[in-house]
Amino acid sequence: MLVSFWKFLPSVVVALLSEPLCCIPPSYNINWNYGLLPQTWEDPSFANTEVEGAFGDNDPVDVVEIGGTQAKIGEVLKVKPLAALAMIDKGELDWKIVAISLDHPSASLVSDIDDVEKHFPGTLTAIRDWFRDYKIPDGKPANKFGLGSKAASKDYALKVITETNESWAKLVTRSISPSELSLL
Repeated sequence: MLVSFWKFLPSVVVALLSEPLCCIPPSYNINWNYGLLPQTWEDPSFANTEVEGAFGDNDPVDVVEIGGTQAKIGEVLKVKPLAALAMIDKGELDWKIVAISLDHPSASLVSDIDDVEKHFPGTLTAIRDWFRDYKIPDGKPANKFGLGSKAASKDYALKVITETNESWAKLVTRSISPSELSLL
């Protein structure tokens, strides 16, 4: 995982980072480390039939790291995927992989979605609610979630990672069109 925003990033810092490349508006503090999985790509030409036929958002897969340590922007964390949330933002599928840093003391205790609820109670609901509501203060509508608005299992998260890695491989070998991919 490549960290984009660290846990408890103050709103004022987010505001400074939000011009022009930041993806999280300064409305809320984020309570987890947030980043992306390199070598993944959510293909905007692929309609996911399991998630309301939503198309990929043309970005790498996002990761929400639930451990207690505050990471630094640009830091690379080795993480263990635990669950997946299928956020739908303006009709585009924007996967959120819930993971824990392998360096976290509780990493050996959590292996799947049920362990997250046991050792980090309420975290999955809090993550979903945060991503559902974070744009509302800016006058935008709430985001939606597929898969019954519930987090999917570790196995499902690994499936998402594998599929988006395959899409990335096709993108870099030019087996599929990059469509409107922008590096800015």
